[in-house]
Parts: sequence; structure tokens; C-alpha cells
Amino acid sequence: MAARKQQTGRTTRRRTTDLKPSTPSAPRSSELIVNVSNRETRIALLDDGKLMEFRVEREERVVGSIFKGIVQNVLPGMEAAFVDIGLERNTYLSIADILPEEGNDNSPASVRRSELRRRKIKDLLKPGQQVMVQVTKGPRGTKGARVSTRISLPGRYVVLLPESGGVAVSRKIDDRRERDRLKKIGDKICPPGFGLIARTECDGRTETELRSDILYLVRVWEEVTKQAKRLRAPACVHRDQTLLFRTVREVFGDQITRMIIDDPDEYEKVHLIAKAVAPAMTDKIQLYDRDEPVFDFYGVEKELERIMQHHVPLKSGGYLVIDEMEALTAIDVNTGKHIGSTALSDTIMKTNLEAADEILRQLRLRDMGGIIVCDFIDMEDTGDKKRIMDHFAAGLAHDRARTRVGKISSLGLVELTRKRTGESVTQEITESCPMCMGVGRIPSKETVSLWIERDMRRRMLEPGNAFLVEAHPAVIEALIGLDGENVEELEHEIRRGIYIRANFDLEYEEYEITAGTLEEFDKELMIYRRSQVMEVNVRRSAFDGSTRAVGWTDEGFFVEVINGYETIGHRAKVVLHDLRRSYGVADLIMPGTPGASRSLAN
Repeated sequence: MAARKQQTGRTTRRRTTDLKPSTPSAPRSSELIVNVSNRETRIALLDDGKLMEFRVEREERVVGSIFKGIVQNVLPGMEAAFVDIGLERNTYLSIADILPEEGNDNSPASVRRSELRRRKIKDLLKPGQQVMVQVTKGPRGTKGARVSTRISLPGRYVVLLPESGGVAVSRKIDDRRERDRLKKIGDKICPPGFGLIARTECDGRTETELRSDILYLVRVWEEVTKQAKRLRAPACVHRDQTLLFRTVREVFGDQITRMIIDDPDEYEKVHLIAKAVAPAMTDKIQLYDRDEPVFDFYGVEKELERIMQHHVPLKSGGYLVIDEMEALTAIDVNTGKHIGSTALSDTIMKTNLEAADEILRQLRLRDMGGIIVCDFIDMEDTGDKKRIMDHFAAGLAHDRARTRVGKISSLGLVELTRKRTGESVTQEITESCPMCMGVGRIPSKETVSLWIERDMRRRMLEPGNAFLVEAHPAVIEALIGLDGENVEELEHEIRRGIYIRANFDLEYEEYEITAGTLEEFDKELMIYRRSQVMEVNVRRSAFDGSTRAVGWTDEGFFVEVINGYETIGHRAKVVLHDLRRSYGVADLIMPGTPGASRSLAN
């Protein structure tokens, strides 16, 4: 990812954008909107103005890069090895990623491959052995990256396979004549000692265009081998290109109407790349030069605000619920407010069709991978199920990621897999909640307050006749209880005085209990008296549905403010008319002004 630099002296002709973004009424168009800043590069794909895909790069990614590594462990029971390539965690190398693909002929090379596939991991690798690998799947969560010894170098039209053999054509090119033509060209121009895959973008391309792409990739491989000889393991011998370069290489094809870039330097670089790999596409590259941020102008920023949402609304009133988990992603379809106007089956069918379209969009938009389970609304009719599956399968054909989908079950479940190369977009731009550690729920304030009660009972044998408890404000309120009932009952039960104070620096589940004497705590903490005028920060009660106003002193003392609801969010003056060890009750005497207090979390 490149940072902004001073403008160079290149004289590339710049095309600036027109004033209007695409609208649904315009002819079908696909636009790539590129936003570049010092810390990140963001790229959005819009189809008729609707956000369909989003990618972000904030640091160098490792997927696609080639490393010279050292085998650390060989595990015969797993038929796998762990390889140190210089990353934080060792990478995982399966025997399936070492052995060559099965041959489908009787040539000597095919026979040798078949013999090699019968060997065990311990026969192929030894600890301390150096090996050249390519990262095929990035680190995710607690898992390290996955690597393969089968190196592949992707170009615009072909994928070059060093130390391999054979020529293949992308399955997405389904015209038999075109497949045969590309196969013949591939057999003719494939360099000795290499394999070749003709990509989807090859469709209709000439031999000259494919040969030029191959020559470039051969030069890249020669540089890789030189670096491998020169560097000591573990080391990176080839770094895959930036997100913007990969987008030009893999996405910026004939179907793209235009690419709009908001950074002059990156615009110049993309122009140079396009001239080398796709000269006919250079006129589609435009420089965005308006004052309004490019993602705001094209409505992308508002859409991105919804990308992290758990619920995805549908136009009909239904909605999706998306849960991304370690093992799989679950997507649930709900009718919501959609009640329909005819038969129930029609309502269900309409909701499921709309949901299928939105699921297809969310798969691409969030770049979800791995196992995905879609729970459609139950359908009785077999024809309705077939219609949903045909519609869903047809939509998956437009997804560039490799997918495989099963049949719809009797419960309305559709299982599919989508190739995952790293973290999804939501995982890329978010982090686990520090409160719940990614679980999605945290102990309630009542639960934590009961933890505190149990801990005090456990510490009854400690010296002293009192406890000081410090905890989060919401937990303090639950521990004290309405009208102080909880804390007074607890004092009577354990026969110790209890002093409770809020500590605004503690997390929701954190608390501290200190044993001591009534005399010590009275002298240190009871700094208030009845009829005293004091300032408190007024907040809404932490109890659900409560209209009670509570106040907190700067020292963390809890005060119930009578008739203080109108001053919630303000700092106010009150007069104490009841005072206990852990709380007080006060009347409001003078509202304050907003913004005068430190923030307190309820």
C-alpha cells in the first residue's frame, strides 16, 4: 500500500470524473472506486451504483507471497509439517500441498507423480530442511498461515506454474471451441518446465497477448530463484503486489465501465500498469479531483457503516441475521414485518428470493469464506425449493471466489463453501470486543454483583470487621439494590460493614475487595454528612426500564437523586438527606450545564 507522495513530473493525460455518479436508471455499469490515504487503500465495486464488493489493505498481506522457509516439525500422525517463514507463528504445510496433482495420462512424468503421491510426509521432509513455499491462506485468529510448495504466479491472462506441467483452461470459460483454441495456444507457448492455466480473462485474447503475459511471469520467476539463492532462510523471496495492483490484474476487465482513483500518484502508477498489461483499458481510468471525499460522493461510506451490522434489512420488511464464527458462518432469513398480500407460500417465496439476492451480495461484500449455512424460511412445495436453488446457484456464478453449494434440506438449510484466503472484511476492519472477548455477550451486572457477594463470604476469615468493594458503576448499583436493600441485607447476613464505591477505571467484570476495620474505612471514606450540599454527575439508572436518576461523586460515591430525571447527562448540585456507608439519597437543588463532568459508563 503506497502512501501519498509528491506529484511526479510524468505527463500522463488525466481524465477527471463527471459530476454525477451512476444511478439505477442508467445503463448497467460496474465501477471501481479507489480511495488512497497514508494508512490504507480502500476499493469498492459498484454495480449500477450499488455496493457489491469492498476490499481494504492496511498493511502488507502475505497471501501470494513466496518464502524460503525452514521445516520446524514433521508430524507423521497428521501428515503435515510446520514451517518457519519468519512470521509470528509457524505456517502449516499439509502433505496434500507438497505432492503434485494427479496425472491423467501414462506419460513418464505422470507415472513419477503417481509414485510420489504414495510417499509419506516423513519421507519428503526433515526438521531443519529448507523449502520454498507460497502462502495460500493468511493467518486467522489463533491459526498460522497455510503454505504450499506448489508455486503459482498469477498474471492478467494466465497463471504460470513453475516446476509443474500441463495446460488447463478456466472452468468459467464454457464455450467448447474457445477452450480448445486456448488449449492449443497454451500447448504452443508454455515454456519447458512450467505449467499453465488460462484465466477467465483469456476469453477472446490473442496468442500475442498471452505470450507477453507469460514472458513477464517468467522474468518474475527468474528473479524469485535469484533471491532464493542469495537470502538465508527464513526470508521472503517474492512479495505479492499491493491491493490496487491486484485489482488491476484480476478485476479490471472488459466488464468494468471505469476506475476512479482519488490519489494523483496512484492514478499515474495504475496508468503505467494498465499500459503494460491492458492498453485498451487506460481510457477507463479517471482521476477524482473534487473536494468531497470520493466514498462520500458515491455513497459508499454510508453503505460501509452497515457492513458490521448483525441484522441486514430487506426491502420487503424481512431481514437477515449474519453470525460469523470460527467454524462457520450462519445466515438466518426472517420475514420480519413482511406479511404479504396473498397466500403464505407466496409471502415465503418472495422473502426467500429477496433474501437469496442479498445473501449473494453479502458473501461478496463481506468476503465471507469457509463453510456457510443459509437458513431460508421453510417451503413445503418442491418446485419452490428448486426455484430458490436455481436462483441461488445462478447468482453464485457471478462470484469470482470458488464456491460449492449443496442441495436445500428438508429444514430449508443450504450449505455452501466459499474459498477463504484470509480474514473476511468485517474481521479485517474490526477486532474482538475487549469486554466479551468475541463471545458477543458479557455477564450481567447482577451476575457480577453476585460474584462479589460470594467472594466476600469466602473471605470471612480475613482480619477485620468490614469490606471495601470497588467495581464498575453499573455493578455497584446492582450490588446496592433498590433503596439499598441488597447491601443492607448482606451486611446483616455476614455481620460486617460494607463500603461500596465506583471505580471508573475498572472494566465491567473487574472488581476489588479490601478487608479492613470500620474505623479505618469511616475515616478514609465517610467524608460526607447529612444536609451537605454537593455536586454529582447525574446519570440514568443502569436498571432496565427504570426512570430513576442516580448521581456519582468524583470519589465514586453513589447517590439516588430524587426528581432528577430532567438533569440526566448534566452535573448538578444536590443536598443529602440520607447517608449510609455505601449510598446516599439527595434532593436536587440546582441543575447544572452539560459537558461539565467526566463521562461515566452505565
